[in-house]
Amino acid sequence: TPLAWAVDGGGPTRALLPLDPYEVPGLAEALQGFPPVPSRWIDPEALPDWAVPEEFGGPVGAVAVIPLPGHGVPAGALILLRRDGKRAFTEPEEVFARLFAARAGAALSAARMYAEQAAVTQTLMRELLPPRLEQIRGVEFAGGYRASERGERVGGDFYDVHPTAGEAGASLVVLGDVCGKGLDAAVLTGKIRNTLQALLPMADDHPRVLRMLNDSLLSSQHTRFATLVLASAIREGDAVRLDLTSAGHPPPLLVRADGTVEAADTRGSLVGALPEVEATTARVTLRAGETCLLYTDGVTEARGGPFGDRLFGEERLREALAECAGMPAEAVVERVQMLAAQWVGAGEHDDMAMVAVTVPRKSPGGVVTAAGRGRGSA
Repeated sequence: TPLAWAVDGGGPTRALLPLDPYEVPGLAEALQGFPPVPSRWIDPEALPDWAVPEEFGGPVGAVAVIPLPGHGVPAGALILLRRDGKRAFTEPEEVFARLFAARAGAALSAARMYAEQAAVTQTLMRELLPPRLEQIRGVEFAGGYRASERGERVGGDFYDVHPTAGEAGASLVVLGDVCGKGLDAAVLTGKIRNTLQALLPMADDHPRVLRMLNDSLLSSQHTRFATLVLASAIREGDAVRLDLTSAGHPPPLLVRADGTVEAADTRGSLVGALPEVEATTARVTLRAGETCLLYTDGVTEARGGPFGDRLFGEERLREALAECAGMPAEAVVERVQMLAAQWVGAGEHDDMAMVAVTVPRKSPGGVVTAAGRGRGSA
């Protein structure tokens, strides 16, 4: 049982002790929320040793046991001790102690409630945070995320990478942007991620996945919509084949080995708003050192610059990517994140998320490398 005590205004001491509340007259009843018994009815000599601190310094002359009321559930009990030789607790003193106990009980109950809420939030947070990405079946993946609100770690942007069944299967990349911010957007984000996880067996059919996701969102109580981009990546020899499908989302940007940056030819309608979803899929090929960047509009619509009112824009993003030709996926993401953060500065911005899909270069020995270091077999 948790126990805290203080003597003559000194600092509190806390401990967990195996105690029996029935050893103190009126304590068991107080812990159940019953009204306190008058202190004159409690015999101080009946107190067990644990109820009298060693530093109390003398026999107990009077005892008061008062419940600490909480929000529907008692928060504990308050035991007041007065040294021998002093007068017993008067009725006004007991009334004052009850008022103090009522406020203390409310504070303890609120603290317990907030602690439980924090624990629940932390658990949900772990499920909603974007995953850490790595190389899968000869394809490099790297992700970056920055929530819009300071102090928050999740929001309406998200990404996932799902390796499909089989050693030679494609990996499905999902990047999306849910309408809105904060907890409501994060909850819908979790629903979309879970639904897409369940639709993995049909991941090679992007239009079908989008239709089923759209039906799921329309049948729920949420009134928010989302934009998405899907990318299925599979290694084919020295290259990677990508199927890219945008649903109301900015098309992915392709960074070629010579620094050329081009947008994938895909477009479509958003999900969760209309009865039908229409989308076109683009098939592209990435060679060694080339990258495909999926990103949310929080990157291009970030306002900043000298006067804090100019958009980062797609053109500035393309210029940044042109300098990233041949870089590993993680370096590409870090470069774009750094430039966007510098552009925004201390200003407000929307959620920003991105995923880079890169074909690693080969060293002369046939080992796939990133930034000059071996990262696995080709």
